[in-house]
Amino acid sequence: MSTFKFHVINPLLHSELRLKIMVALDSLESADFMYLCQITDSTRGNLSTQLTTLKDAGYIEVSKSGIGRFSRTTCSITHHGHEALQAYEEGLRRMFAEGVPVQEEIKSGGAVS
Repeated sequence: MSTFKFHVINPLLHSELRLKIMVALDSLESADFMYLCQITDSTRGNLSTQLTTLKDAGYIEVSKSGIGRFSRTTCSITHHGHEALQAYEEGLRRMFAEGVPVQEEIKSGGAVS
C-alpha cells in the first residue's frame, strides 16, 4: 500500500473569505473594515467573525479609532500572517505540481491506473 499523502495546507486560510482578506492585506499596508467588506463581498457580521479568527491566530492586527458611530476599524497583516500565506500558496503549488503517483495495483480487483 502506498504511503503517499497530499501536502497539508493551512485549513484556517482555506476558507474563501479568510483567504480573500489575507491576500488583500498582504498587498496593502492596511485596509479599513468597510473597504474589506466591499472588496470581499461580505456581510459586516461575517467579515467581523473572520477578522476575529485571523486576529486570534496572530495573522492580522486590528486597530480601532474614533468613538461610537464614528469609529473606524483598520486591519493589517502581521509578519506571521504573511509567512502563513506564503506557506499556504507554496502548499497549493506543490499539490498541483506533484500530483498523485500512479497507482500500481488495487488489491481488490487488480486494476491498474
